[in-house]
Amino acid sequence: MLRRVFMSVAEKPCRSDQMTTKAPLVSAAGVAKATPNRRNTGPRRRSPALRKAFPYLLLAPAMAYLLVITLYPGLFAIYQSLFVVKFLTWEWTGLGNYSAILQDREFWAALGNTAIIGGISLTLQTAIALTIAYFAYRDPFIRGWRIVYLMPMLFMPSAVAFIWKLAFNDGRVISNLLMSVGLVDGNVDWLGNVWLARMTLIVADVWQWTPFLFIIFVAALQGQDQEIEEAARLDGASWPSIFWNISLPMMRPVIVVAVTLRGIDITTMFTNVFVMTQGTPGGATETMSYFIYRQGFRMFNFGYASAASVLMLILTIIIAQTVVKRAFHSGKK
Repeated sequence: MLRRVFMSVAEKPCRSDQMTTKAPLVSAAGVAKATPNRRNTGPRRRSPALRKAFPYLLLAPAMAYLLVITLYPGLFAIYQSLFVVKFLTWEWTGLGNYSAILQDREFWAALGNTAIIGGISLTLQTAIALTIAYFAYRDPFIRGWRIVYLMPMLFMPSAVAFIWKLAFNDGRVISNLLMSVGLVDGNVDWLGNVWLARMTLIVADVWQWTPFLFIIFVAALQGQDQEIEEAARLDGASWPSIFWNISLPMMRPVIVVAVTLRGIDITTMFTNVFVMTQGTPGGATETMSYFIYRQGFRMFNFGYASAASVLMLILTIIIAQTVVKRAFHSGKK
């Protein structure tokens, strides 16, 4: 019985034997028509010149905007500094404004005030920012409050100036605190003393802009190679020693750039002076920005103010370039 079933199955043809390949029903001349050339349906490639110019085309709107708000006012200030300008009256004077400024005692006093206030403020900001950055980088508890340290920088400069003016002068908050702890006997006239008036500007500036340096220094610490610190730690070095001898030298380029940027910004200090002191007492707190404002918008000597702006710009560029060049050159050595 099994033999009969096996023989019947073996005699049946396989399905693969029944499958035949049919020849295409096209002629030899039609083969060329059946296999046409495939066209490239993808995006067309740009020409080499367009590919090179494409990044510049993307940057063109931003560059045009920056040129309009920076280059044109700068060139106009240089042009205006060559004239004695009283509203619509322009009288050619050449380098007369520059010659008069270099002989102006108020200009040199304002320049000295800017150097003193800015130098002390920048030194305090750098020291405080490095200290807080060190603890925020090492201590997990302080690290969790980093966003709080950035809050002063989020306020408008005019609002910060009014707050500190209220604390020092109008509201007498600082004087009341000092009297409560017995440090002073009566109200302190902060604007009646040269160094006290300068201190009010320094405190306001340090309070608001220390977070700017702090966040840069923290980022620099976090970006350093951890293996170097771990190797020093295994050799028995303490965390302060690691920070002073390893982390701080590695942060030097970042510190130089951050301090240079902050120093350039300090030279334009205007809001605090305008709101808190207005240059008093006796011009002891008049910075270069306030001097230029007073010459241009109170005495309406626009050519003179433009010349002072040009001189301040040249001086700032020279100092910043010298500091950065020396710092990086000595770092390479």
